Amino acid sequence: MESAAKSSSVKNVVVRVLLFGVFVLIVRFVYVVTVYGGPCNSGDFCLLPFPGEGLSVTSAGGGASAGSAAFVRVADGSTGATPALWTTREWRKAVDYYSAVFQDLLVDGFVSPTAKSLCVDTPTGHEVLALKEIGVLDAVGVAKKKAPPLVVAGGDLLHLPFRNGTFDFVFAGRSLDRSKRLAHLASEIVRTLKPDGFLAVLTASAGNAYSLHSLIDLFPSFWKLRFRKLDGPDSSSAIHEIVFQKQLDGDILAVDGKEAEDSSPSSSCSIPEHKLRLLESAEPLIKEEPLKPWIALKRNIKNIKYLPSMVDISFKPRYVYVDVGARSYGSSIGSWFRKQYPKQNHTFDIYAIEADPAFHDEYAAKKNVNLLPFAAWVRNETLAFEINHDPEQHDVEKEKGGRGMGRIRPVSRLSGGVSSGEVHSIHGFDFAKWLKRTVSESDFVVMKMDVEGTEFDLVPRLFETGAICLIDELFLECHYNRWQRCCPGERTPKYRKTYGECLKLFTSLRKSGVLVHQWW
Repeated sequence: MESAAKSSSVKNVVVRVLLFGVFVLIVRFVYVVTVYGGPCNSGDFCLLPFPGEGLSVTSAGGGASAGSAAFVRVADGSTGATPALWTTREWRKAVDYYSAVFQDLLVDGFVSPTAKSLCVDTPTGHEVLALKEIGVLDAVGVAKKKAPPLVVAGGDLLHLPFRNGTFDFVFAGRSLDRSKRLAHLASEIVRTLKPDGFLAVLTASAGNAYSLHSLIDLFPSFWKLRFRKLDGPDSSSAIHEIVFQKQLDGDILAVDGKEAEDSSPSSSCSIPEHKLRLLESAEPLIKEEPLKPWIALKRNIKNIKYLPSMVDISFKPRYVYVDVGARSYGSSIGSWFRKQYPKQNHTFDIYAIEADPAFHDEYAAKKNVNLLPFAAWVRNETLAFEINHDPEQHDVEKEKGGRGMGRIRPVSRLSGGVSSGEVHSIHGFDFAKWLKRTVSESDFVVMKMDVEGTEFDLVPRLFETGAICLIDELFLECHYNRWQRCCPGERTPKYRKTYGECLKLFTSLRKSGVLVHQWW
């Protein structure tokens, strides 16, 4: 009896110890799940350890299914800062969306399970987890702030914390839509991608040929492999997917060499087809000379179809407005361009080219306006600047004490000639050459030209040098011997060109593919 009692007592002790151990493990497991948001490693007394190294993913049911909670962990035991986010329906819905996108890219060979992959500007890491769930395990995200274990910090994203040629696949999901410095971000993507690697871009833009070509121009060393429309994450709006492949170094050199060889004999350029098609939507030119040009041409401004009203001008690395013959700030920059021109929320670099010193002091107080106090001309030389007291001067100039409009001429043309106003010597500069140094073909360039007859010198020079292809939209005031408002039946003696010659200038610009508007 005594032996049986001792045996029973020992069993009770053993059972209690086992129950206590089980209770401790259960408490520990509940604590880990509550604190970490999912299973941990074996060093934390986990009941469901994960095999393998690095970041691992699974779902509540062992796979990725809609509505399930996604768990994330790292082998060293570190965890994400916001694990509760990974269990929400919104998180799961976003991950499933990108999983579907990546599955198509995987099937088509643009990304592989062994590809070292980068997701750019992914604040919470949906895209990274989606890649891992379809088997692309070597994936990481970068954003302004880190979100471990999926996303590392990249600051302003203009200096990505990776070496040159690190990744086989880069995903830019709407990052280009959000960036204010597209050229720099694109450059970083190019730098970190291996030659022959793939880049996939999602964007709400690129819905027209102009915007798509602007995007392509950001990656000159890439081939465009695919363009298609997709449903957005919320299915309420469509987005576009563009897939690129980075050329091998040898291919880039071959292409660059061919372009250099083709362009060496001449400085001329050709307007791309997508720009030529825009002319079909432009307002018609006024064919008949108006008897009251001060009314007809001014009314025509209301008919102008601005380029940004026809196309999406996104994906331009820079936006530039050049006012040639700017006169006072309020003449066109302040009164028209800044108030009326549709900029699509882009910030423009503004250049005011004005030779008349009477207006120079005014620009000193204007922020974000670069004044060039010279005359736009076909070469660098000293010019005669003549101020004519025209009775039809603009209202803004009247406020300047009746100062007339300036006209430039080479000094040699003044010898033996008759001047009708004040004459001063000024510096003229090669405008076409300056334009080619200041902007690039990938920039968005708007120009207004009001140069008192010098347009018949400047425009041919722009064609001769190829600088004309740098201009996206041109507002040109052509000066001719028009009928005078002050003196019925009389033409102005200030200009010798006729309206027919002006019309010929506008027509030649449009036939060459330049979106030019008749300006007043």
